[in-house]
Amino acid sequence: MNQESTTELTASVRNFSVQLSPTPRGARLARLLATEQLRSWGLPPDPARLLVAELANNAADHGRVPGRDFRLTLYVVGDTLRIEVTDTRGQELPAPQKPASDAESGRGLLLVEALAHRWGVTEGRFPRKTVWAELRCTPPEPTF
Repeated sequence: MNQESTTELTASVRNFSVQLSPTPRGARLARLLATEQLRSWGLPPDPARLLVAELANNAADHGRVPGRDFRLTLYVVGDTLRIEVTDTRGQELPAPQKPASDAESGRGLLLVEALAHRWGVTEGRFPRKTVWAELRCTPPEPTF
């Protein structure tokens, strides 16, 4: 007698991906779209939207190559949200730096380092690189 076995996946996998122009407007749109996607999944938008904003701004400022877009991807696997921003300036890998105390910029990756549980850079097929950040997340408790 054959018995069929069924295996239920206990962790749901969700993803969202969009290609955007490497401009301030594209970076702003990345943050807005990510915020709405997280809400539709029942996940709190913060601090993920801050991470998306920083990674997308970096792609628009430092990863910009004329005529080439950047990609925002969100994955939720189990209790982990992974934010990925892929651009086409793979020869320039980001690294946190301590800016001068009077500098008006340069603290973005320090913010990513402080907010994310893990983050890093993955070199892709040239000329791509992906900067990613992970957050542990739990859906909000239902209110009764």
